[in-house]
Amino acid sequence: MKLPRRRFLHLAAGAAALPAASRIANADTYPARPVRIIVGVPPGGPIDLSARLIGQWLTERLGEPFFVENKPSAGGNIGTETVVGAPPDGYTLLLAYVANAINATLFDKLNYDFIRDIAPVASINYIPLILEAHPSFPAKTIAELITYAKANPGKINLATPGIGSAPDVAGELLKMMTGVDIVLVRYRGTPPALTDLLGGRVQLMFDAVPTSIEHIRAGSLRALAVTTPSRLEILPDISTVGESIPGYEASGWCGVGAPKNTPIEIVDKLNKEINAGLADPNIKQRFTDLGATTFVGSPDDFAKFIADETEKWGKVIRAAHIKPE
Repeated sequence: MKLPRRRFLHLAAGAAALPAASRIANADTYPARPVRIIVGVPPGGPIDLSARLIGQWLTERLGEPFFVENKPSAGGNIGTETVVGAPPDGYTLLLAYVANAINATLFDKLNYDFIRDIAPVASINYIPLILEAHPSFPAKTIAELITYAKANPGKINLATPGIGSAPDVAGELLKMMTGVDIVLVRYRGTPPALTDLLGGRVQLMFDAVPTSIEHIRAGSLRALAVTTPSRLEILPDISTVGESIPGYEASGWCGVGAPKNTPIEIVDKLNKEINAGLADPNIKQRFTDLGATTFVGSPDDFAKFIADETEKWGKVIRAAHIKPE
């Protein structure tokens, strides 16, 4: 049987360093002490909560604490650097997320190459965004938005939580795929952007489900569409952007990574246990409550997904000439 390239390289590197019996024994006894999961965002959001849900599951399954350590600075780069520089023994993991794919192009000089230096372990979920409007905005659908924007070029403001954030590049992708002239107003974080949207000082915003869903239910915001490939269980009546703009998709996402050269047996053990968690009805429901959709696959599947996302957002960032602050 022909081995996937990732598995072959891991096995070749491991064979050069350790006897096979030793490698298998390490995997059998892993983990023997607490494991930290580095998260490059502040506590409380859907990315952080995803790490905590998986960490709790792994703790219960594997008998050692998997605890979250937040390092929210430099767009997630500091957290990623921490994992890149950690020993490849499975005791320091990364909560990888969409910023890792965006940052590969957004920043001219990083102290690491994400695809080269992080071994994909397991995907976790897609984290959707909602394109939402102030209730006074005349458009109620994506088709109406495009028509209105083309009739009023440069007069619609779309708030984003910052340059190069997932909502920011989602807005640029919308502009690229429709040719509309919408002004992106970049804030420093979601709270001030959402405050101005609620106050009617801007008309549109892409935002995560947990932050906005209660405002949508209360009628203080209007959901136009979600950015995932399919409709959300939590908002079944809201269409996807792709229903009006074929091919549009701009989900956030997250998964688990490890330092390169982490033994393949440990990577596979973690992948197996994480996938078991994603199949658990209680865990699936917790993610559904966040508006997220579980995303199950092998380490190779996650590696391909990361490469595709890096290429996709690289094209958007270069075309829009986005530069970090």
